[in-house]
Amino acid sequence: MTQWHPATLVSRSPAADGLTDLTLDLSDTPLTGAHQRPGQYVHLRLPGHEEGLFALASPPGTARWDLLVKEGSPLTSALLVLPLGERVEVSPPKGRGFPLDQARGRDLLLFATGSGISPIRSVIESIRRERQTYGRVTLYFGVRTPGAFAYARDFEAWEQASIRVVRTVSQPGASGWQGLTGYVQAHLAEEPLTPGTLAFVCGQQEMVQGVVAALRARGLPPEAICQNF
Repeated sequence: MTQWHPATLVSRSPAADGLTDLTLDLSDTPLTGAHQRPGQYVHLRLPGHEEGLFALASPPGTARWDLLVKEGSPLTSALLVLPLGERVEVSPPKGRGFPLDQARGRDLLLFATGSGISPIRSVIESIRRERQTYGRVTLYFGVRTPGAFAYARDFEAWEQASIRVVRTVSQPGASGWQGLTGYVQAHLAEEPLTPGTLAFVCGQQEMVQGVVAALRARGLPPEAICQNF
């Protein structure tokens, strides 16, 4: 049975087209410090709505949890108009998350599409806390349209922390997008894979399968390719 605890909605801001960033305050609740591994997720509910599942976008160990909310369900619609200061109910973090401890001293490849950037952001923010502990870190982030890059405001800080951000758009249309196009796995050919490299992958199943196939073709063993569930 799910255990529920109150959390306070303290901020809400646009994250990308159709995506909104919410921050919940867990201070003075049993959930303070309960988030232990990047890539974990929580259940969230409001009265009168079915509960939803959300990956934690903030790093572990904080009393404030960031969630990336995608428009389209009655629950998310209610969250997008809930007044700041109101309460929601959340579960303890669940899931195995990503084995970031195994990445210490090794190169790390991160792959995300769309809202799958949420748990990957938790990984990146964790790495930034002790950047010197990890080797080369590269994020491959794919979206459909140029306006769909969530957390674009963070990219500069990530790059300044020597976390390379490779962005690609699969449906640029007439947007004037001048960057890479196509799926993330299409841009792996030039990526050097050093011995011991790990890969963390989160996104649509088709993308995950394509990335796994591309990495396996490059010689990365299956145990070095990780998902968060």
